[in-house]
Amino acid sequence: MFCKLKKTNKKEVYIIKKDELQLNEEIKDNEIRVIDSDGSMLGIMPTKAAMELAFAKKLDLVKIVPNAVPPVCKIIDYNKSVFEQAKKEKEARKNQKVVSLKEVRLSAGIEEHDFEVKLKSALKFLQNGDKVKVSIRFRGREMRYTGAGKEVLEKFADAVKEFGTIDKLPKLEGRNMIMIAVPKKQV
Repeated sequence: MFCKLKKTNKKEVYIIKKDELQLNEEIKDNEIRVIDSDGSMLGIMPTKAAMELAFAKKLDLVKIVPNAVPPVCKIIDYNKSVFEQAKKEKEARKNQKVVSLKEVRLSAGIEEHDFEVKLKSALKFLQNGDKVKVSIRFRGREMRYTGAGKEVLEKFADAVKEFGTIDKLPKLEGRNMIMIAVPKKQV
C-alpha cells in the first residue's frame, strides 16, 4: 500500500504507490458501490454523487476493490488509515522474534568443570529463545573414539532437558558430531 521513503528524528515519511489505490478525482468509473465510513453499505450510485457525499463529510473516496463490477469504494480519512496501517506494520515488526543458532563446542575428553561452563552458556541461549548447536570435533586419532563423543552429547542432552528439547540427535558429519537443541515452548 505504501513504502517508507525517509526517516528523520523519529518521524517516518511515507509515499503512496499511485498504481495501487485511486482517490477522489482519480476514480473514472461512472457508477460505484459505496461503503460509508462507519461500514454501512450505501449502495450503487454515480461517482460524482459519492464524491460530493465524501467531501461533505470532509473525507476521501477510495477505490478499495477495483476488479469488482461495479468497483467498490469506501469513504474514509485516507491519511489516517495510511498512518494506522504503518503503525500496525511497525508494531508487528517490533514483536517479531528472530531465532538465531548459537554454537557450543565440546571435545570428547572434556573435563567436568569445562562441561558445566559450556552447559551454563547453552542454557542461557535456550532461555533467550535461541537454538543451540552442540558440536564435537574429532582430531587425528580421536576418530576411533566417536563413542566417547556420543556419550558426552547424550549427557549434554540430559542436562538441557528442563529448558529445551533435542531437535536433531547426535550424528557424525565428517570429523564433527553435531546435535541441535531447541528451546521449549512457553505455555
